[in-house]
Amino acid sequence: MGGRRGSRTQRKHFKQSRENVWKRPKTESSSDPNNPAWQPFATQNPSFDEYYKEQRIVSPEEWDAFMEMLRKPLPAAFRINATSQFCEDIRSQLANDFMKSLQAEAIEGGDLEPIKPLPWYPDNLAWQSNFSRMQLRKNQTLERFHEFLKLETEIGNISRQEAVSMVPPLFLDVRPDHFVLDVCAAPGSKTFQLLEIIYHSAKGRFLPDGMVLANDLDVQRCNLLIHQTKRMCTANLIVTNHEGQHFPGCRSHKNISNGSETTNNLEQSITQLLFDRVLCDVPCSGDGTLRKAPDIWRKWNGGMGNGLHCLQIHIAMQGLSLLKVGGRMVYSTCSMNPVENEAVVAEILRRCGGSVELVDVSNELPQLIRRPGLTKWKVRDKGVWLPSYKDARKLQRNGIVPSMFPSGKNYADLTNNNQKSENGESVNAEDVVQPDDTISSIDDLEEEVSDLPLQRCMRIVPHDQNTGAFFIAVLHKVSHLPAIPDKSATSQGKLSTRSELYENLSDQATEEINGLEVSSVDGADEKILEVASKAEENISEMALEAADEKVSEETSEVDEKISEVALEADLVDDEPAGGAPESNSSEAADKKTDSAKTGEKRKLQIQSKWKGVDPVLFFQDETIINSIKTFYGIDESFPFTGHLVTRNKDANHVKRIYYVSKSVKDVLDLNFRVGQQLKITSVGLKMFERQSSREGSSAPCSFRISSEGLPVILPYITKQILYASPADFKHLLQYKSIKFADFVDADFGQKAADLMLGCCVIVLREDHIQADALAIAIGCWKGRSSLSVMVTAMDCQELLERLSARMETEKNGTLAPESLGVLDKKQDMSGENGTPLEDHNVEAMKIQDTNASE
Repeated sequence: MGGRRGSRTQRKHFKQSRENVWKRPKTESSSDPNNPAWQPFATQNPSFDEYYKEQRIVSPEEWDAFMEMLRKPLPAAFRINATSQFCEDIRSQLANDFMKSLQAEAIEGGDLEPIKPLPWYPDNLAWQSNFSRMQLRKNQTLERFHEFLKLETEIGNISRQEAVSMVPPLFLDVRPDHFVLDVCAAPGSKTFQLLEIIYHSAKGRFLPDGMVLANDLDVQRCNLLIHQTKRMCTANLIVTNHEGQHFPGCRSHKNISNGSETTNNLEQSITQLLFDRVLCDVPCSGDGTLRKAPDIWRKWNGGMGNGLHCLQIHIAMQGLSLLKVGGRMVYSTCSMNPVENEAVVAEILRRCGGSVELVDVSNELPQLIRRPGLTKWKVRDKGVWLPSYKDARKLQRNGIVPSMFPSGKNYADLTNNNQKSENGESVNAEDVVQPDDTISSIDDLEEEVSDLPLQRCMRIVPHDQNTGAFFIAVLHKVSHLPAIPDKSATSQGKLSTRSELYENLSDQATEEINGLEVSSVDGADEKILEVASKAEENISEMALEAADEKVSEETSEVDEKISEVALEADLVDDEPAGGAPESNSSEAADKKTDSAKTGEKRKLQIQSKWKGVDPVLFFQDETIINSIKTFYGIDESFPFTGHLVTRNKDANHVKRIYYVSKSVKDVLDLNFRVGQQLKITSVGLKMFERQSSREGSSAPCSFRISSEGLPVILPYITKQILYASPADFKHLLQYKSIKFADFVDADFGQKAADLMLGCCVIVLREDHIQADALAIAIGCWKGRSSLSVMVTAMDCQELLERLSARMETEKNGTLAPESLGVLDKKQDMSGENGTPLEDHNVEAMKIQDTNASE
């Protein structure tokens, strides 16, 4: 209680004696010479110029054009959702309406360039405009275009995305039956694009056979990812929250090779989580985004890329370990730094030997202007250029590792003398540069050149096509990864004792892998990296800390990490790959002293649910499922069994039931068998919601169909469904609730009155649209005397305007440039607990309460 009184006293004194420096008079900044008005971000940095001039990312003749473009604002870009039923209408409206009207504005004003499709993106689905937000408010035509962008983005018909960010998914060559992993997925624009490709290439199937697993380390960024992808309304997506470099392989230890005659195909196909395609858009320094994030100019320094190099390698290697043989992985960054780009790709190729090859994709997307990757570069550390690792050893730069350089050589011959460096390594005394022995001329040092085909990588520079900068490398896995990584790549800055420990762990992992069944041979790659490569990662994090403290937030002391890895190696037979969910807990001391107890604890942790995350459970209440089937007359061909999940383990209080595709169902089943190694934050398409109003509780079925799940199940509904004329459909949207006797079509009103109490589906009756394909439908509530719309007022207004526009243009005998749109399918895929009902649910409850009082 004393603390509470003290806090009030502190607040009182703060109000009396402290000045609020955040609230200044509006005239103060302009009148006081000591407080000048806000100035825009500086768009120059001498260190940036020096660094990239030396790296020769562009020729000297192009430098001025390159820098001039970097200082200009980035044009806005957006992509039409290829799976939208109004894709053609939107594309036509952009080409025939906005493109022509904005062209006229450009001719009059002379300062506007009209929107245009990106020439390299297939089917004119991606567009770019060259005006800022200020310009969008400049005249009525631009304002109308701006409102169009906001509306279509909210609905999900288009997605705003930087142009170069659209490139990596295109080089993945995704097909409808592929399992795709997006390792570092947030904020989700590429994930949305991958889902579009899977659905679009499925060409009208019920649901695609493939799926996308989108992962991100940060929980808040996962929420952003969910918000971005919810507009897709897909049952083929799983969102997880893991470190990319430690993403679990979910390897099942079930022996399916014996008795395979009686083992079903499901068991055989999901013994391990492997992917056909992997997208590794890794964390980077981000200097390729200077045009949209000008604050990077003042923050930028040459060491930013050095601090991320090791992390990027580990994420990419983990992605390759989860990739199927014959699969394709795209490694990409929004950085121009070769230490984050070519150096990482070169190290991947060295570690993987001939098991991974760099793909030449120069013939793909021919209209995309790209530059070949660099084969030589230098490393800069604390103001000194280092052409090779030999120079780093001379200068005792502990934060620099051999893989940062083109050759990747370790120069172990320098360790013959007994002189010790700061990190305990032997250094030749004659080669050590004393503090006053500075390296003045970079030309005096030997420059390395990589002998790997790094020119197959792609560099996108801003002044080629008025974009941001990006780096892309396409990798093809031709065989399983080697059991023991290249020695030169695994001995970066380690003591001899640690090297021996690493080799012992590698040998142990190799022996275990050799003892695996043939049916699980694909697990070798992931298991090697989980045990052997993890030792190297933990050791090299010491160098990572020296380069950039921010990157090593989740690291601990190296010796403790090595001990933990050793314990994990001892427990590898009992623990599934990927480690326990609680692997970052503070039980390190107990793990060291009692390995048996540790193994026991790890098993319990794997079997328990993740803290703070609601469980994902298959919904198997046959009573509720049968009542839903009977009430809505759902056809037996609709796959129900095993496809329904919930986030509440109490079946009596389930509020939402989600639907998952077969591919997602298989992954969830595997996750249960391996002890729920995946920390799932979102899964499935919300299909049914429990009615909680007074009238809803008395309805024959206690669950209604959600708006986002309606398009999936609509073709299979045979009861509680009516077809309304355009006039009645429009009146429903306009008045929200209509009594049965007030409908224009009396026969429709009578049919509505004959429906059972509860949720029903009203479909717009149109002769040219099939009810089971492109039908436009909304969920409604059939009360005792009226029919009420169960969507928000905003959604009703939006759809009403589209319907009115279509009816008007059809009278004139012309096709509407802006066709009738889909309802805003706002999907809540979060957990059962702690997530409020959506706005349209609240609106629906209000309508139901009104009906109940009639």
